[in-house]
Amino acid sequence: MPKPIRFLAITLCLISWGACDRSSVPRPEGYFRIDLAEKNYREVDSLPFPFRFELPQYAATNLERSAKNPNFLNLDFKRFGARVHLSYAPVDTNLAKLLEDSRSLVYKHVVKAQDIQENQIVNPEESVYGMYYQIEGNAASNLQFFVTDSNQHFLRGALYFNVEPNYDSIAPVLSYIQKDIEHFIETFSWQSPEQNQ
Repeated sequence: MPKPIRFLAITLCLISWGACDRSSVPRPEGYFRIDLAEKNYREVDSLPFPFRFELPQYAATNLERSAKNPNFLNLDFKRFGARVHLSYAPVDTNLAKLLEDSRSLVYKHVVKAQDIQENQIVNPEESVYGMYYQIEGNAASNLQFFVTDSNQHFLRGALYFNVEPNYDSIAPVLSYIQKDIEHFIETFSWQSPEQNQ
């Protein structure tokens, strides 16, 4: 065998032997690290709506009124592409319908949900009662809630991210915003029109 061919054969053997030394291990899919800031809350007066609450500094209220439905208010978490859609309704003889509509909107997510946890909201000092739903899985909305005073006011909220539902990828931000929504509910109070002025 001529020298150049022998040299080439030995080189190829050494390269293939060196390549076999490393084991190839598939890496799990990863997500970008998200730095989450420390929370500072501020009180929000939601005029013209009859309630007050606290939000973190990084969130904003966004009043979207239309002639068709003037009772919508959004809480925007722009840094995370998330929004809590709030809808307010005065209570007359429609409380049972509002409660059932709220519950049915939560359970529409059962197709994609792995679990739906219900937690009662009870704050007798502020006349705030309701239900808080945690929806696990690739549902479009992972947190929903409603609060009412049972005789005048009803407020429903649902958290949505502006991305395709992927529970694993949004989990850190969901947990972060979940604490803000829980704080929103803990600091929530109904206000009469004269208290809002």
